[in-house]
Amino acid sequence: MLNLNKHIFLAILIISIGLLFPYQTFAQKDKPVTRVLFIFDASQSMYAQWDGNSRMEIAKELLSNMLDSLDNKENLQVGLRCYGHQKPSPPQDCRDTRLEVPFGNNTIPAIKNRLKTLRPKGTTPIAKALESGALDFPDVTSNSRNIVILITDGIEECGGDPCAVSRLYQEKKIILKPFVIGIGLSEEYKKNFECVGTFYDARNPDEFKNILDVVISQVLNSTTAQVNLLDENEMPTETNVPLSFYDSFSGILQYNFIHTMNSRGNPDTLNIDPVLSYKVVAHTIPQTEAEGDWKLIPGKHTTIPIKCPQGTLSISSAINKTKVECIIREKGKTETLNVQQLNTKQRYLTGEYDLEILTLPRIYETVKVNQSESTNVKIPEPGLVVLSASSSPYGSIFEISNELKWVCDLNTKKGRQTLYLLPGKYKVVYRAKNASSSEYTKEKTFKVSSIKTVSLKL
Repeated sequence: MLNLNKHIFLAILIISIGLLFPYQTFAQKDKPVTRVLFIFDASQSMYAQWDGNSRMEIAKELLSNMLDSLDNKENLQVGLRCYGHQKPSPPQDCRDTRLEVPFGNNTIPAIKNRLKTLRPKGTTPIAKALESGALDFPDVTSNSRNIVILITDGIEECGGDPCAVSRLYQEKKIILKPFVIGIGLSEEYKKNFECVGTFYDARNPDEFKNILDVVISQVLNSTTAQVNLLDENEMPTETNVPLSFYDSFSGILQYNFIHTMNSRGNPDTLNIDPVLSYKVVAHTIPQTEAEGDWKLIPGKHTTIPIKCPQGTLSISSAINKTKVECIIREKGKTETLNVQQLNTKQRYLTGEYDLEILTLPRIYETVKVNQSESTNVKIPEPGLVVLSASSSPYGSIFEISNELKWVCDLNTKKGRQTLYLLPGKYKVVYRAKNASSSEYTKEKTFKVSSIKTVSLKL
């Protein structure tokens, strides 16, 4: 009895561990580490007055106050890089940028202390600072978000190209799209930063504080979204479609999902990084994109609509003796959308399509795909044609109509060959390989019926 109880206890323990382990694995799944690098302008122009004090002093104070809200945040690391703060200008030193506080845990006090001692001195090497800043991040992993917040009151003064640097490191997936906070910039200067990242214009200290709060909200707050795949009645009934999210700024692919309906019959909820803006593509045939005035707002649920009403196209034949493909094109267009196999079904957007079915001879047909309906194209059952010759001939098979229509050439390497042809009247025109004159050309007319065999001796 004691041994039995021991076995029961062990069994319960093993089951309990088995149930607990996957939960713990899921619950302890590493949350992405967010690394925020502040690139701070400490160039000479930051001495300029701004609402009763220098731009430098106001920016340092407001940034320092904001940093208090980031202290001890989980999965968050903060670093500080400055530029224009080491050597006076003139002479201009375009290498004047330095990582003052590297990434790590509990770096907020060190950053605040360094801000207190900063004094404006030199020039504005923004491109160099961005390039060096991108390399400040530890080795990039799939489980990190590397974010740059550039605070500046001027534009590039060293001939660099901040836009090219920003795009390069985004394309390498080293950083996400930077945030740029402009302090008292003129209108002509603002345009210089639109290609660098998401630009905010702080015209006064209050706006600067609000912008910092908005940017940090985007950095820290998760955002949920759902993609509504709309039918012709504007209802989100379509599903099971691959979705791709591209960064609309750099064009880099960020997410892939297969659209799913949840247990309540609604489009599934997706967790999307609100730092970026997105182009959302539904890989229907043909593909469609999300349009309209939608925008991800940190901390809020966003609905992304895509119009993609679909129906089904079926291409079938009772007999499939050979591999037959069908080229699908939008009506009146030359681009191939899909190559569909015989006896398969495929969903397409509603509309008209030109079909080129690669039978012998080819079938050309235009069909209409309707919402939630199945359009069936049935191919006539072919007949079998057996050609035999003492030696392989030159020649071709033609379909007989008002004029001969070429169907295919004979195989010049085989004396015996078989073909599957659609029902109809045909003519084979041929000449033996060793015949030295065109006058030796011969022809034979024959008829093909479904499922029947025609034998011709050439």
